[in-house]
Amino acid sequence: MQWLNRRIEALKGDITALEVDAIVNAANSSLLGGGGVDGAIHRAGGPDILAECKKIRDIRYPSGLPVGEAVVSGAGNLPCKWVIHTVGPIWNGGGNREEELLAAAYRNSLEAAAELEAHSIAYPAISTGIYRFPQDRAAKVVWKTLPSLLRSLEFPKKIYLVFFSNSALSTFLNQVSPPEVPQ
Repeated sequence: MQWLNRRIEALKGDITALEVDAIVNAANSSLLGGGGVDGAIHRAGGPDILAECKKIRDIRYPSGLPVGEAVVSGAGNLPCKWVIHTVGPIWNGGGNREEELLAAAYRNSLEAAAELEAHSIAYPAISTGIYRFPQDRAAKVVWKTLPSLLRSLEFPKKIYLVFFSNSALSTFLNQVSPPEVPQ
């Protein structure tokens, strides 16, 4: 499905294989790799990503990247130029600003891509894996955050929302309220 004059597209796929300018890593605050999307990006990208993340930790975030913030590294062996690392919130029932923090993770990643003048960016479903953020609620946050911000930005020209499974993609599609007829 596509929205906003084809600027946003949702699909099932492997984010590490997409040929886009930037991919978003659903990182943990250590920036040193982990499981899920984070682990897959570090494995596919090779040791250069980890080396850059260690420098970011040493210089800018010695206590770890705060939830909702975003930083950029090179992409190592990935078919993109940059990896934008962001930390999504762990779901604790919804009373600890989880939706606000998830929106910040998407917003700050998009703003980092705009600063890079990245023509295309791919997002995973941030926080919906081991961090247990309910997929339906995350979809609503994404849909409230990205389209409104994208309208005011020249870059990126294309956003891919990449889901690992058909069921996750279906959950997202069932929650979105497109501002225009899907294309």
